[in-house]
Amino acid sequence: MNVLLPTHPSSFSEFPLHHHDQHNNPASPHTSSSRMGSRKRKADDDGIDDSMSISPQNSPAFAPRTIARPAKRSRANEVAGRPLALPRLLETLDAESLRSVLQTICERHPQIGAEVVDSAPRPSVAATIDVLSSYQEKLREAFPFGGNAGSDYAYNRVKQPLLDLIEALTDFTPHYLPPHETQPTVSLNYLDNATKVIHDLPEWDSQSHKHHKDNAYDEISRAWALVISEASKRGGGFQLHSGGWDQRLQKHNEQSGGRMQVAVNALGSELSWMGGVGGGGGSSDPNSIRNQLLNGTYGAPSGNLPVRVGLW
Repeated sequence: MNVLLPTHPSSFSEFPLHHHDQHNNPASPHTSSSRMGSRKRKADDDGIDDSMSISPQNSPAFAPRTIARPAKRSRANEVAGRPLALPRLLETLDAESLRSVLQTICERHPQIGAEVVDSAPRPSVAATIDVLSSYQEKLREAFPFGGNAGSDYAYNRVKQPLLDLIEALTDFTPHYLPPHETQPTVSLNYLDNATKVIHDLPEWDSQSHKHHKDNAYDEISRAWALVISEASKRGGGFQLHSGGWDQRLQKHNEQSGGRMQVAVNALGSELSWMGGVGGGGGSSDPNSIRNQLLNGTYGAPSGNLPVRVGLW
């Protein structure tokens, strides 16, 4: 058999031959150019990969930089429960609740109470009468349906509202009396309305319950007397006559059953010289001094022209 020898060296002898050639034989031009071409292609391949990369780190336009972040602010409007601010809280309070809160504060801090008294405007007569009317309404509501003043049950039902109303009258009346109140008209206007409130108080059959209304009439009658005395010192009491207060007082006395006689007597004593109440002539008497002064006939002889008063 013919044995065919291999035309090329075996793989086992390739490495030694190659190693021998590498050291002993100089590199051929073909081999060198192949190696350089291979390196070039590798470099070119590397360059193509670098240029085609879209990574921000490799791109000049997307150079890494630090982004300034705004400082974290506290969230002022965080959703959390909190009490109302004072202005909003006051908006929700009705008049009664506000008075209660203010009274509590003034009781705890007397200096604040004194400042409120000094700073608050003087209450008008209309405002005061509105307060008294509210006490009257509570008294009416407390009265039992179909009850009468002769029933002890009815008295027990309305006793507290009745006392509250009388106490309010007792507290308000001195505020409108001289010398604290300097305007007689204001004082008389209050007394006129306050007396009407007393007229509406229930008339109890039991003598033990009648003292409430009797005492109220006595106090308001003495208040009338004080105001009449002070008013008579101003202009000779003409304001009492011109406003018809003498007639109003007479009607109040009649409606009270004569329980305001103290005030009527004071009016007669102060205005008797004018021919008013208690002076023998009514205010409608044309011969009264009051009417003569108002008509300009005071001091004129009968049948003559009125005497001129003032500059001649």
